[in-house]
Amino acid sequence: MIDYIKGQIIELTPTELILECGGIGYSILISLQTFEKLQLETKAVVYIHHYLREEEELYFGFATKDERELFRLLISVSGIGVGSARMMLSSLSSDEIRSAIISENVNRIKSVKGIGLKTAQRLVLELKDKVVKGEGSDSSALFKNSNAVVDEATTALVMLGFTKPNINKVIPQILKENPSAKVEDIIKAALQKL
Repeated sequence: MIDYIKGQIIELTPTELILECGGIGYSILISLQTFEKLQLETKAVVYIHHYLREEEELYFGFATKDERELFRLLISVSGIGVGSARMMLSSLSSDEIRSAIISENVNRIKSVKGIGLKTAQRLVLELKDKVVKGEGSDSSALFKNSNAVVDEATTALVMLGFTKPNINKVIPQILKENPSAKVEDIIKAALQKL
């Protein structure tokens, strides 16, 4: 399985990237988010989602692991194919998609071409809890902090009277905003959000 391809950008359009690696030119389908990040680059590392069906084999590429994880989460929903997921990532930023899912903003999701009311509602229903828990994001970037720091902050917040489920919703958000947060930073930020 291919995790990423690192190479020379040969051709770049808003929907496709030709990346040369080891003398092979890979045709990789991309979102507008990835296009914007690679626009001024001559070399790139592109994280790959390999899509294989009976009649076709495609590579979808992403400038960040975070965008790839969100793409994979989106295609896990019935009715959302790779084309629809790529369209969503081209129409809205990853943070806008997560925010719309968490806030149950069906109209925002429905504003994406090809996403109807029922699909938008299903997306919110199936993904809200997963997004709140931090699924569909690059967890390696999210938890660069040692688990000891997170555990210590969690213990302190429990002792202050907060419930673990609420704490577990807030801490990933804090670490996403400040990956190098110390115990006291996490506690202060959590107190404001809880």
